[in-house]
Order: sequence, then structure tokens, then C-alpha cells
Amino acid sequence: MRILKSIAVAFSMYSRIPMPRFNWASEDMKYHLIFFPWVGAVIAVIEYLWLLFCQQFGLTHTVFSIIVLAIPIIVTGGFHIDGFMDTSDALSSWGDKEKRLEILKDSHVGAFAIIRLITLGLILFAAILTLNLNGFLAWCFTLFAVRAVSGICVVRYKKAKSEGILNTSAETASDKVVMFCLAIQFIICAVIAGIYFQWYWTIGLLAIFISLIYYIYTAYSKFGGITGDLAGWFVCMAETFSAVAIALYTVLR
Repeated sequence: MRILKSIAVAFSMYSRIPMPRFNWASEDMKYHLIFFPWVGAVIAVIEYLWLLFCQQFGLTHTVFSIIVLAIPIIVTGGFHIDGFMDTSDALSSWGDKEKRLEILKDSHVGAFAIIRLITLGLILFAAILTLNLNGFLAWCFTLFAVRAVSGICVVRYKKAKSEGILNTSAETASDKVVMFCLAIQFIICAVIAGIYFQWYWTIGLLAIFISLIYYIYTAYSKFGGITGDLAGWFVCMAETFSAVAIALYTVLR
């Protein structure tokens, strides 16, 4: 029952997929991060089903790529994009760490957030449009892997704030168990994807780790630690960067 509740908490927090409602206790939050990557797995499965649909009915690559971009937004409700936009505004400011953290809490959307989101979307659209079948399927595996890495970061790294959803997730989590389970899931994902997609996956995985290094550097140097918004920013950046890297390999191979 505790596992089922943890799954429900994870999908309720990080997606818009309907889940049973109940009063959350700290015990229910303890292991929910373990199931965070499975939100990415659901997105990946839907992306694959959309691919099959397009192949069956002969829809154009443009239509296919547009809906590929829309599926994660529909499933998550734009949860990570909100963090990306808030972080973009904060990074565009000339203030100190405290000022940047204040901007993260501001509900208003700045011009830089919109500009960067449009730019990110166009880049991801171009990358998806360029991918071949193996490249696209390898990218789908990154949706799981990125969330596993993000979950490990939530537990492992210093927090910039003492409040917020990310801090609550970290405080209630059983650190060693959560990190171990996320690491095992990541390794299994990496091995399976590596066997089937080889260099496509290797390039995508390298892009994830480069994104991770940049994420931690930015979080510590600009904000004094990670936040929920920064975690969302990382997910968006890593998914896009991995798609771009795989697309470049597709073109150059």
C-alpha cells in the first residue's frame, strides 16, 4: 500500500495524470522520488504510440514533431517548463543570489523567459525533425534517464532554499534508499538503451551528463544550491540538449 501511495504522490506531483486522492503523510512522501522517472516512461510510451500512429496514417514529419513537443506538456501540465521560465528570468537579471531567488518566487513572466522558451522550443523542434527512427527511440529513453538523474540531484545536492516543494521532497525522502533505487533504474535504462541504440544512446547520455555539470555549476554559482525551478530547468535543458546531440550524430554519421 505504501508503494502504491508513493506512486500516486509521484504522478500527482510531477504529472497531470489522474491519481487517487488521499491525505499525504510523510511516509507517503518518503519514496515518491523513486517513481519520478516513470513519469518520463509514460511520456516516452505515448511518444512511441504517436510515432506508430503517424507511420500507420502517413502523417508528415512536421505534424509528428509538433505533437512530440506537445505530449510532455500535456502529460506534465508544463510543470518543468514553469521552472525553466522562472530560472530563465532569474539568470537574465543582474542581481545577486538573493535577488535571483526572489525572481524564482515571482509569479510574473518576464520577456527573457518567453524569448528563451521559444528559442528552446524551436531548437527541440528542429532536432526532433532531424532524428531518424533509432535516434528518436534513443531520445525517448532520455526522458526516463533525465528524471532519474534529476531525482538523485534532489536528494544529493545542497538546496538553495529551506522551503518549497523540492526541499519538502528531499527532507521526506529516505536518502540512501531513494538514491540507490534511482541509480539502479538509471543503470538498467542505460544498459537497455545502449544495447539497442548504441552510439545514438551514447551521444544522448553524454549530452545528459554535460547538462548535469552545467546544472550543478549554475545552481551553486548563481543560486547557492538547487531549487525546484532549477530542477525543472535542468529537465528541459537536458532533454533538448540530448535531442540536439543525437540529431547531430544522425546527420554526421
